[in-house]
Amino acid sequence: MTLKSPKLMEARRAAGILESALRGHAGDLTLADASAKSGLPLRDAESGLHLLVSEYHGHLKATSEGELLFRFPHGFTRPWETRTRLQRALGAVLRGAAGVARFVVRAWIAIVLIAYVVIFVGILIAQMFARSSSDSRDHGGFSGSFAGYFLFRMVFDAIFWTFHPFSPFVWTADPPWSSSYDRRGAFGQAHGRPRDETPFYEKVNRFFFGPTPAPRDPLEDEKLILAEIRAQRGRIGLADVMRVTGLPRDEADPLMARLMLDYDGTVDVSEEGGIVYRFEAIRRTTAEAPPRAPAPVWAKREELPPLTGNGAGANALIVVLNGFNLLMSLFALGAHLTLDNLGLLARGVPMAALPPAGTAVALGVVPLVFSLALFALPLGRALLRPLKRRRLARRNARRAVLRAILTRVGARQGREPITEAVLQRAWQDAAGEAPRSEEITREVVALGGDVDLEAGEGIRYRFPDLETEAKALEAEREAASEEEARAGKVIFSSDA
Repeated sequence: MTLKSPKLMEARRAAGILESALRGHAGDLTLADASAKSGLPLRDAESGLHLLVSEYHGHLKATSEGELLFRFPHGFTRPWETRTRLQRALGAVLRGAAGVARFVVRAWIAIVLIAYVVIFVGILIAQMFARSSSDSRDHGGFSGSFAGYFLFRMVFDAIFWTFHPFSPFVWTADPPWSSSYDRRGAFGQAHGRPRDETPFYEKVNRFFFGPTPAPRDPLEDEKLILAEIRAQRGRIGLADVMRVTGLPRDEADPLMARLMLDYDGTVDVSEEGGIVYRFEAIRRTTAEAPPRAPAPVWAKREELPPLTGNGAGANALIVVLNGFNLLMSLFALGAHLTLDNLGLLARGVPMAALPPAGTAVALGVVPLVFSLALFALPLGRALLRPLKRRRLARRNARRAVLRAILTRVGARQGREPITEAVLQRAWQDAAGEAPRSEEITREVVALGGDVDLEAGEGIRYRFPDLETEAKALEAEREAASEEEARAGKVIFSSDA
């Protein structure tokens, strides 16, 4: 009689059965507990439990007997999703508002920085010719109006072809007298430095909204973890995940539960309770060189981006243009330059003879409000920079503390122990200021640390989970076979 190989249940279906059977359970449970309560075979209960750990932010523990304990502190609910949904809704609103604002700014470039500048310059030129004309009202008015229109078109065409994003003569921040300007021509390179070809409208967007951040790969953490798995002979622990991603422990734990399902991983528990995540299948490769481990997260310090990312020349020009529109809008309000009065002005009526009636909306209120708003955007971002700088400093400080702990956990004799002074020094070196005592305590507790009561003078910390994990990983990696990484001998090829 031949026995059929057992058929594995889909992990999603097994998780649904476990969720119904374990609802209301509090505390830790073993794989056998879950199997007995649900009636699932051990193999199916294991895959379902790992999926539930990933979905409900559960936790894994290991006993001295090598048994895994599963715990669901939130039960089978997602209390964080309420916060996440609110954050997503707020983020969507903010992104929508930013998109509208960016559209308005792009439109405002065409309206304010080009059209309004041209209109106001045209009005000034027309008034200059009106004052200098000594002809009669009819003849002089026509001549002055024609001359004003001609100069208006000249200025408009010059500015259009200077600032138009598709123009071959796009203006840059480097004037002809600067060292970066090519004396051989405007389209070459001088002194080995490339010409700045950023469109003017993009520089305006940078001035008001700041540099556009580079898009982040949504799978970046997974890629880093997989690279670490391959570099560490298919065996990693939570400390490795935190080292390459910077994720806190409570986020790294459920992430690894999901990756085990996605990449055929398993969990090994040492006799001392150290948890090792094993991924043998992901090691196979045709490359001859050994895989390179990704750099730790603290290798690259996060820096505050520049306020605008533009050169001084571009920022100065934007300030001058927007300031010019602001001043001219105040002048238009004071002179009652309504559309009707603008028509009278075009027919040669002097500025002093315009009727003082009505409010200049198109030439006064609109450019005044938007010019003030556009000046307020970079000013507001400048005022928020100290807050963002402190936030980045704390993030860099937490990574420095993580480095101080992970490089000393499980270290052999002769290495500096993990003391409060060591962690405070790491924080201060990264943040530029001394930490509060509760900040160090928070980081130690998040990594599973305890105060070493057997230490001598001063406060020393121990991290039992990370220490047992480090020992278990060392033993597992030494025992890992290189055959796991080999793709095997080719026995068939379609091009043979």
